[in-house]
Amino acid sequence: MGDKISEALKILKDLGVPKGQQNERTSLCLLALVDIKENSEWKEAKNPLIGITPIMDFAKQFYQRNYAPNTRETFRRFSMHQLVEAGIALYNPDKMERPVNSPQTVYQMSPLVRDIIKTFGTYDYDPAIKDFHEKIGFLSEHYQWQRKIKMIPVNVLGHDLQLTPGEHSQLIKDIIENFAPRFVPGSILLYVGDTGNKWGYFDKETFGKIGLVLDEHGKMPDCIFYLESRNWLILVESVTSHGPIDSKRKIELNKLFDTSLTNIYVTAFPNRRIFIRFASEIAWETEVWLSDNPSHLIHFNGDKFLG
Repeated sequence: MGDKISEALKILKDLGVPKGQQNERTSLCLLALVDIKENSEWKEAKNPLIGITPIMDFAKQFYQRNYAPNTRETFRRFSMHQLVEAGIALYNPDKMERPVNSPQTVYQMSPLVRDIIKTFGTYDYDPAIKDFHEKIGFLSEHYQWQRKIKMIPVNVLGHDLQLTPGEHSQLIKDIIENFAPRFVPGSILLYVGDTGNKWGYFDKETFGKIGLVLDEHGKMPDCIFYLESRNWLILVESVTSHGPIDSKRKIELNKLFDTSLTNIYVTAFPNRRIFIRFASEIAWETEVWLSDNPSHLIHFNGDKFLG
């Protein structure tokens, strides 16, 4: 390792990051977060907003560490995620409501940790580290609370469900609160996905009672409703940027939910503009619902179901 990389590793250890993050990759993340190059002095540490790809570019340009593009997720999941959890780095501090999977996602070194790093190699460093460990519990809770107040609330059978902020989650909220009461009144919500948590809501008891077997490795739809009176299983995909229920996806869902129930396939869009973008891909014998026109459905020869 280069000298600065070794020093960054020592800082990570002193800050108490897990052993799985005491490595060169996470050290490079720390260096990029404070914009410290090989010839920089630690007292020059900054805390710019920076994304995963720019962090990797920084490692290549200033430390000659060339990581393949497909290791982006490794940087995110096995370095930056833990730095955020430890209160060392901040996640989207400029816009906390930014969706989890947004390409504009950025990180920033916590001002408190930046100030500690600036003291590295001085007599002030050890007291600063000690102070950090005394404060970090409060700091982590503080930033968790800040993100929590931005969550999208949904009421499900008297229980409050909090979805990760973003257009996708807003559309899921609309599906639950506007689509279901209009077109499948009396249905039971079995499952809701979330961009921040695959299992946002799951009625495991009812799922098993009606004979459904959950494949945890299968690609779940965004919402699943069960209408007992019609023996229907309503599978809804929420589309804001990714594709609708096309022929391939319909076959996938049919295999995933191969039961005695009748599967109803619904693609939900926030508006007509996004619907038009994907209209040519939508499978026959499915339904389309637009959130901005909640009282209407578009039937792709699907009138025998929800018509």
